[in-house]
Amino acid sequence: MPLLKSWVASANDANHPFPLNNLPYGVFSVEGDDPRCGVAIGDMILDMQAAEEAGLVQLADAPLFDVPYWNDLMEEGPAVWAALRDRLTALLSEGAAEQDKVEPLLVPAADAELHMPFAVSEYTDFYAGKNHAFNVGTMFRGPENALPPNWLHIPIGYNGRASSVVVSGTDVRRPWGQLKGPNDDGPRWAPCARFDIELEMGAIVGTPSDGPITVQEADDNIFGYVLLNDWSARDIQAWEYQPLGPFQAKATANTISPWIVTKPALEPFRCDTPEREVELLDHLKDCGPMLYDIDLEVTLAPEGKAATTIARTNYKEMYYSAAQQLAHHTTSGCPMNAGDLLGSGTISGPVKESRGSLLELSWGGKEPLTLDSGEERSFIADGDTLTLKGAAKGDGYTIGFGDCTGTVLPALEDPYAR
Repeated sequence: MPLLKSWVASANDANHPFPLNNLPYGVFSVEGDDPRCGVAIGDMILDMQAAEEAGLVQLADAPLFDVPYWNDLMEEGPAVWAALRDRLTALLSEGAAEQDKVEPLLVPAADAELHMPFAVSEYTDFYAGKNHAFNVGTMFRGPENALPPNWLHIPIGYNGRASSVVVSGTDVRRPWGQLKGPNDDGPRWAPCARFDIELEMGAIVGTPSDGPITVQEADDNIFGYVLLNDWSARDIQAWEYQPLGPFQAKATANTISPWIVTKPALEPFRCDTPEREVELLDHLKDCGPMLYDIDLEVTLAPEGKAATTIARTNYKEMYYSAAQQLAHHTTSGCPMNAGDLLGSGTISGPVKESRGSLLELSWGGKEPLTLDSGEERSFIADGDTLTLKGAAKGDGYTIGFGDCTGTVLPALEDPYAR
């Protein structure tokens, strides 16, 4: 599919992340006004509440855009999702008959503050990137036992905290926790010293389900995707995760990009999951291309200094797709809700420069990274800003998500000191 031309001139730039082919959904405010739903087009944002009130968008009997989140639209289902995309395309295409009515409803993105684009119902994080799982397993168990016995059969995951999900630009506070090093007699109470990121994609469930669904049904139920940074306290995790897995180490924050990129925008970039080493059971088998060719990168900027790109990889490196993760999630009969968020797990490629976490990039701290500033990092320092970026390159256009950024603040003074 080539670039679709818009009367919003900036949307026709081949390198702009928000062309007419994209039309991502977010929530914005201007000059202290209440947050409201918006659609990004070039360097402008279409005010969806105003468009609905003006009668330019009519999708349901009741208003869908008088609230500061996209969940109400999600609950209307795929037919309404498609109708909205068709209507937005018609309104914003070059030569649109209603351009004069739409133009006053556009807000410069530079003047807008972005907010959480949807209300997160539940949050689940997976461990579904093989390169990452192999690297981490090798560090702790050696290459011969790197992958757990179940890893090639099911997408492993854990239930996280929806309350921990924040939008890009939100500062992240270094957590305290129980730490126990290999030479410690017992645990001690201290700020995390091995704070890390995980480069992930987040899939947003749009259509609820109340029982097991197939991989194809799961794919149909996904509303869209965001970038996701799963901030991880590695030293807290090392002490607490046995036998039940991550808990406080993963509860500090999960940062998402501010724009939901819908599945139709990503259709041209579908690709297959990697070749299977072990045949999956029927209910998890691939039923077509379910991954996406999306270039990803991570930058790290020390306080007051320029950013260094520390990793580049691609979403197609995942071993399990979001549809397989969602289908697996439902196998027990677990109900899924509109607004559920599924983290992909860390997306790492096969070479060092494509590893999606500092744990891997520094190989557990044994091989520190040298930044462009000359400083070294094994893990994140206070004041560092980490940014995730993602883009799919089409025929004369780019599909972007907006940056997924967070700055790490120093730990609070001991909250239990008296």
